[in-house]
Amino acid sequence: MNELTDGSVTLRPLKTTDAKRMAELSNNRKISINLRDAFPVPYLYEHAESFIEVCLHQNPQQVFAIEYNGEYAGNIALIKESDVYHHSAEIGYFLGEPYWNKGIMTKAVRLICAYGFKNLDIVRIHTGVFDYNLASQRVLEKCGFVKEGVFKNAVCKEGKIFNEIRYATFINGQ
Repeated sequence: MNELTDGSVTLRPLKTTDAKRMAELSNNRKISINLRDAFPVPYLYEHAESFIEVCLHQNPQQVFAIEYNGEYAGNIALIKESDVYHHSAEIGYFLGEPYWNKGIMTKAVRLICAYGFKNLDIVRIHTGVFDYNLASQRVLEKCGFVKEGVFKNAVCKEGKIFNEIRYATFINGQ
């Protein structure tokens, strides 16, 4: 797979050499608080190594490293659904804290959506965002995602109940 690039932001396959930096950036409560509980806390080098090993064998490519000015900065993924949802994919991402508020994720989301619609035979990309994650909501809205609804009391994070806001975008913006 070729790299996807928009100026200073590049999406590329993960490499084993990303493990150290991935572990450093991921072991941060400001990141884990916004992700599902499957994301390990604390996040160790071994977690990064195992995750990358799984991603190296994907076909088609669904998980990408986000590079900013040539440095590993986070991950972004489009995970294809199955059964009656096989023309849909769920987007998920995280960005290391040193890279926040630079417009990186907005570029990364636009790149992966274009890739998904072109290469993964999908017509819809969706995600759920915890209601307190305003930064992620802004990114999605800047990228043309529409709010489809609010799932009341849908998620439990660190023993507290929160709403989940569901967003989606569609091929050709339809």
